Amino acid sequence: MSLSYYTPEGFKKLKEELEHLRSVERPRVSGQIAEARDKGDLSENAEYDAAKEAQGMLEMKIARMEELVANARIVDESQLDATKVLILSKVTVRNPQTAATMTYTLVSEQEADLRSGKISVSSPIGKGLLGKAVGEVAEIQIPNGLMSLEIVSIER
Repeated sequence: MSLSYYTPEGFKKLKEELEHLRSVERPRVSGQIAEARDKGDLSENAEYDAAKEAQGMLEMKIARMEELVANARIVDESQLDATKVLILSKVTVRNPQTAATMTYTLVSEQEADLRSGKISVSSPIGKGLLGKAVGEVAEIQIPNGLMSLEIVSIER
């Protein structure tokens, strides 16, 4: 698995979710297994099978999240170049065709949330904006053609 970059808040949220899975969900599933086991014959016990399957899925999720935490890097905003679009840049762009203006914050894939204006650096728009400076135009390939976005401002 490759490195993933997080804001301090995003990393904290990831660790909290992992801790919840370990300390709340894991004991809950173990309790379901014990309860189903107490009901007798395991060979025809659908509850037991379902609980064991849920346990397997939970353990896979925990292992995946542990790997994310192990490969996470926290981005120090103070070390980033403010003249170019990078991860954690708050970028205002203008579409020259429609004159529409939009503001996005570029974040890691795991922290992306379009409703709050956070787009992933690995999304087509995010990739197109990376490395650009104010005044430059990003040509971004989208499913229905080519979209141009002019960089109006970059903030940290």
